[in-house]
Amino acid sequence: MTSHLARMAALALAGALLVTTPAHAGTEDDPTDVLGTWSFRTKPYRGGECLMTGTMYLTPHPDDDQYTCELTAVEVCSLWGRSVVRQSCKARRFGDQLSIRSEIEEMLESKVEGLVYVPDNFTLTIESANRMFGALVSAVTAPAEFRRASNGIS
Repeated sequence: MTSHLARMAALALAGALLVTTPAHAGTEDDPTDVLGTWSFRTKPYRGGECLMTGTMYLTPHPDDDQYTCELTAVEVCSLWGRSVVRQSCKARRFGDQLSIRSEIEEMLESKVEGLVYVPDNFTLTIESANRMFGALVSAVTAPAEFRRASNGIS
């Protein structure tokens, strides 16, 4: 009977901890947490003719230091217009470094018929829970900055 009471007490304590612990415990305390929604922007590239902006959503992956993500890139080039590309991606963390490798899922808007779009990969340094910086490493290389997306009123 004593072991039954001990088990019941342990279950009650575990249940109380689950109720009082936030679902994402550690996220607010960890200045390098990268889960969630980010917006990004590159510096101009191709001689100042092109610029890329977009959003990325990072979710947990079963393996340590890995993430699953979805990335939507909007590339605007004065020579050939605008492309909007939805990509799936995998991210791997090495300390304060984050490597993002993408695969094109869908061309939502195409700049030129028949033009080949290369997946957008990034190599980033995690500065804080709100900022990452590094480079777009794709058909071109350009400095890039990622900022935590805020849920402001539009």
